[in-house]
Amino acid sequence: MDIEAVRTFVAVVETGRFHEAAAELRITQQAVSKRVAALERALGVTLFVRTARGARPTLDGQAFLPHAREVLRAVERAAASVRPGERALRVDVLGRRIAPALALRGFYASRPGTELDVVTLADANATRAAEAVRTGEIDATFRAVPVGDLPEGVSAERVLDDPLQLLVGPRHPLAAARTLTPADLAGHRIWIPGIRPGTEWAAYYDELTETFGLRVDAVGPDFGTEALMDAIADSAALATLVGSRDRWVWPAAHDLRRIPVEGPTPVYPHSFLYRTANPHPVLTALRGHLAQARPTPPDDMWTPAWARSSPS
Repeated sequence: MDIEAVRTFVAVVETGRFHEAAAELRITQQAVSKRVAALERALGVTLFVRTARGARPTLDGQAFLPHAREVLRAVERAAASVRPGERALRVDVLGRRIAPALALRGFYASRPGTELDVVTLADANATRAAEAVRTGEIDATFRAVPVGDLPEGVSAERVLDDPLQLLVGPRHPLAAARTLTPADLAGHRIWIPGIRPGTEWAAYYDELTETFGLRVDAVGPDFGTEALMDAIADSAALATLVGSRDRWVWPAAHDLRRIPVEGPTPVYPHSFLYRTANPHPVLTALRGHLAQARPTPPDDMWTPAWARSSPS
């Protein structure tokens, strides 16, 4: 069924005259007549009776009218669901407690009421996430992006360099340190369960361990952050790495310590990926916010050689 023909039928009913419907729709009266005639042929009924006073709907036209109006409302709702500014901006983050998610929270706090849909793509590495941006499954994502070509039409901006910290329990040999160098971590077991091969974070930790001679252990199932915190609190040997801007919560009795790693400072390089031609006004505002709020990277920062460079 031709939606414009349905729209024309409703316009004729509401104005009562073909020429007034033509003026309202900004088409010729001949085009109105052709649309109505095509709709009548498609439905197999006569929709109007022409009189000296104009046009009035037949019984079939009156029966069709409420359904025609509902069709037009449905079309408008469908268009509004994807119209820039009339749907929530859909942004992917790897986790709700890590730095990019907190950056989104900061943006929302600066613009209360902004429509945001914060999601986590299942089993997605940077390549899969970039493709989801390209196809419109999501509007944007935060990822560590390798140097090289992105999918056509996808842009990346380095927005957040998050320094790593060592997280240990009170009985760990490094628990009393105020700061640590990467060399200080050598020989200690750094446990990060849940690292998946083929992901950008797996590539990050591979280069980190190779560069500084560290031991990052991903052995064992990932039971979540609470289980990880419990294990570290109870151990004199286990440690893990967290971002300095990640938001973790644990019981006070755990007495966990977050110790900055410096000299050089390993940072996790978060980039913001978005479809270049996406006109969503919230996307423009978010990009501006991330650029303005971007923390100054440490002078001695270390990132993997494959990571997309930081903007000047």
